[in-house]
Amino acid sequence: MDVSFLGGPQPQRGVGIVAPFDFALDRELWRWVPDDVSLHLTRTPFVPVEVSLDLARLVSEHETLREAVQALVAVAPEVLAYACTSGSFVGGIEGERAMSAAMAQAGELPSLTTSGALLDALEEIGARRVAVVTPYTKSVTDSLEEFLGEAGIAVTGRSYLGLTREIWRVPYRDVVDMAREAAVDSPDALFISCTNLPTYDVIPQLEAELRMPVLSANQVTMWAALRRVGKQAVGPYQALLDPVARRGPAAMAPSPPEPYGVSEPSVPAASEPAEPEPEAALAGAGTESAEPMEGHDPSSPLPDEWGGAQPPV
Repeated sequence: MDVSFLGGPQPQRGVGIVAPFDFALDRELWRWVPDDVSLHLTRTPFVPVEVSLDLARLVSEHETLREAVQALVAVAPEVLAYACTSGSFVGGIEGERAMSAAMAQAGELPSLTTSGALLDALEEIGARRVAVVTPYTKSVTDSLEEFLGEAGIAVTGRSYLGLTREIWRVPYRDVVDMAREAAVDSPDALFISCTNLPTYDVIPQLEAELRMPVLSANQVTMWAALRRVGKQAVGPYQALLDPVARRGPAAMAPSPPEPYGVSEPSVPAASEPAEPEPEAALAGAGTESAEPMEGHDPSSPLPDEWGGAQPPV
């Protein structure tokens, strides 16, 4: 069978990922990646230490990073990302910057870390007060709060699981429960920490329920890495990725729906007596402002079967 007409595989852009040895969510990272981008992953060497501040320091040593970067350079990625939150915030702002610099020097490529990407994402959405959810112990969670404080970000509430192993097994329901507990003081956003904690499918649900942007470690890592190569991360209705989502449930205060075709009556000025205008009233009834349909761009014309008017609700 002649398949020469297919023209070969689609050209790919490359993103190099350095992850800790116990990282188990390779597939989750791919879910934010467009079809014309490939991820090239490598892991840091195994060390027999439970999830802790000590482990965070071990998996982020500069020599370890340089060796991992050299392995990735062989497949010529365009950007490098260190996918570990605790490993990149354990040394504070200065430590995070030094890690990025060490990777960039070793690979001669633009480089970033999850914690650095988090700060960029918070700036992108204008968040200065955040609620924090982590699977970590108290000491590791404290370190994250110190890192954010150093960057001028206030932590308004937090919830953590106290885990030291197998974080990837945490179900979505536990993440949701923690988010509800942490986001009680009207923060600007919620951050779910740890690249080994599943979050992809739960982000839109939490944004709709909590009515605020929700960021996660894997999400911000992929968003920042793809942005470095001029690509956009993909994902279902996430405020960080979609400006429309920022104006949707995550940005709206709860309010009762208005009846279709009904608006507040205008009050004429004292010097201008009101005159009934039945024709104008009838014309306006078909075009009264209402909540846009789900998935519909308000600037686009509506389907012809509705005659350009909003559908009844």
